[in-house]
Formats: sequence, C-alpha cells, structure tokens
Amino acid sequence: MSGATGGRLVVLSGPSGVGKTTVAAHLLGLGAFERVVTATTRPPRPREVHGRDYLFLDRPTFQQWIDDGRFLEWAEVYGERYGSPRAQAEAILARGRHALLVIDVQGAAAVRRASRDALLVFLAPPDFAELERRIRKRATESEAALARRLEMARTELARQDAFDLVVVNDASARAAAEIAAHLHAAGA
Repeated sequence: MSGATGGRLVVLSGPSGVGKTTVAAHLLGLGAFERVVTATTRPPRPREVHGRDYLFLDRPTFQQWIDDGRFLEWAEVYGERYGSPRAQAEAILARGRHALLVIDVQGAAAVRRASRDALLVFLAPPDFAELERRIRKRATESEAALARRLEMARTELARQDAFDLVVVNDASARAAAEIAAHLHAAGA
C-alpha cells in the first residue's frame, strides 16, 4: 500500500518497551509522517486520550469492525485486541504522506501479507537488560504480566530478520533519523 504521490505505509514494530512511541514521536516531528491511530479493546492508561493515543473500542464494536473489514490488520495481544484502521492509512497515503503504524510484531506480519510494498521496521533494544529496565521503569504491570512481556520480547527479537530494516533504539532521535534516511534513499 503506497500513495499516488510518494507516501508509503511504514510499520514501526518491536518488543514492548523498546521505545516505539518515542521514536514515532520523532518521526512525526519530521513532517512527512502521519500516525495511524490504533484501535484497542484495552482500557486507557493514565493520560491516554481516545482518538489521540488509541481508539478505545468495546469488544462488540471491535468485532463489528473486523466483520466489516475495517482493519488493515488486527491481533489479540495479552488478552486484548489491537487493530489498524484501513481507512486512516488510505487517507494518509492519498495525501502523499507516510502512514505510520506503531504495532506489535504479530501485526507487522499481517501487514506484510496485506501490503507487500509496506516498509517493515524492527526497533531493537541495545540489549535485553536495557529492554527489561525500560519495561520495569513504566511500573504499569504486575510481576506476572512483566514476565509474560519479557518472554514475548525474546520471541519477537528472534523474528527481526523478517523485517526490511532493523534499527537499534539507543537514542530515539537517531533511530528516527535512520528510518527517515532509509525512506529518502529508497525514493519515498
């Protein structure tokens, strides 16, 4: 999925806690990107706003969107559903801008099946200990939930070879610049 005037579908993915949101914020600040706001069935975290951070949907509404084909991709992760609204991505691309999806590794694989020309970017931590430190610093989960996230992170890190570009997030502004440079070099 790419736009008629140069926009490209860009998927930013990686394990929980790797800094996807922070790198995405830097990309959005460059001006050529617009974020596709992910829909989810999970409840909002403190300071999250419907329509800005996520589209918070109840389960019946989310299921209706699935049935209506309104998602480019969707997945169930940690017991909640997440999906990328197709119409948002198409509208961004129609404006000639890069449509940025910030999604998990499972969702990235679904986008690859739906759109062969999407750029899949895997954001990797400098090392696993740093990833664990970042997740613990959020202090949003129980030890059991944290253990599940860390186990999932190990699985996701093993799948990074399936991505078009792997970027180590040792500094978020640098990581964003590397992604933008890659797109520029590819003529997008």
